[in-house]
Amino acid sequence: MTAAMSAPASAPTAIRWYHSPVSREDLRDLLRRDNRLAWAQTLGFLLLMVFTGGAVLAAGFTGVWWAVPLLLLVHGTCTHFLINAVHELGHETVFSSRWLNRFFAALFAFPGWINHLHFDASHSRHHRYTLHQPDDLEVVVPIRLTLADFLRIAVFDAKHPWEEFSKALRYARGGFIGPWNATIFPSDKPDDRVPVVRWARCLIAGHLLILAAAVALAWFHHLAWLLLPLVVSFPNMWGGWLQWLCNNPQHAGMEDRVPDARRCCRTILLNPALQFLYWHMNYHIEHHMFAAVPCYHLGRLHRLIRSDLPACPVGLVATWREILAIQLRQQADPLWRPQVILPAATV
Repeated sequence: MTAAMSAPASAPTAIRWYHSPVSREDLRDLLRRDNRLAWAQTLGFLLLMVFTGGAVLAAGFTGVWWAVPLLLLVHGTCTHFLINAVHELGHETVFSSRWLNRFFAALFAFPGWINHLHFDASHSRHHRYTLHQPDDLEVVVPIRLTLADFLRIAVFDAKHPWEEFSKALRYARGGFIGPWNATIFPSDKPDDRVPVVRWARCLIAGHLLILAAAVALAWFHHLAWLLLPLVVSFPNMWGGWLQWLCNNPQHAGMEDRVPDARRCCRTILLNPALQFLYWHMNYHIEHHMFAAVPCYHLGRLHRLIRSDLPACPVGLVATWREILAIQLRQQADPLWRPQVILPAATV
């Protein structure tokens, strides 16, 4: 997003999005929230965070310091998917109870320094106007993905603490700058900004308290307590490689300004472990087409409408071959845009 972009002056025209045919009975079942699956996904993910973070602390307290960097890398690889957890819970489709969705969204947002209230406002508009600029500036095309971007965050991102703190501080002080903020939080509706400001202040106060407690405990008890802020406050300094590879294919190299999620979103097929970690967002066409379907039902939705979808790459290697081929073509011809091949019956 560039400063030259201006926010839309008035409400844009609603887009009539294409939906693959699904029977009323199947859609009713797909929309039903299953708290058993919700708890399995949410608690499973939370326990994974606790286990990997606990392993870092255990290595420090037992003096196995050589293992700490490796364990931080594992912990960070998992915690980078916090944004995907916040995303799904923000849709309020995981649990049948609204307060549970909101509670876990805030819980997962805290260690990731995610302002989930700002993200909700941004993401709801992204769904309405996906890749229709300037009405969607959450994802701006063409998306340029480079090896330098990947390497910067793949193993260790030294800039992460300052970037997250400065962003939270800006919102805590009411700094809603840029065209996208002007669109989702217009200045004539100041009350809409208040929850975002409050949460930003909670992030700063909470993480400063953790840092102070860690320093005090390290001074009086054990040096390993200094690992606590690395585990809880800045786990995303490490291991961004896997989430980067999973998350960026969602819209990279896709068509823009089209009213069809099959052409502006990409579904990729992943193994069950990655699907769980990624909160099933590999089914991204299906998610945009039927956003009210809980993430744990997206696999079933995919199977129901598979014949109406374009070819979906299997695995991350095939996915990135496809994206890199598109980017190479666009480097040679900046005006070239990809055209998704749809099933003949629905073209």
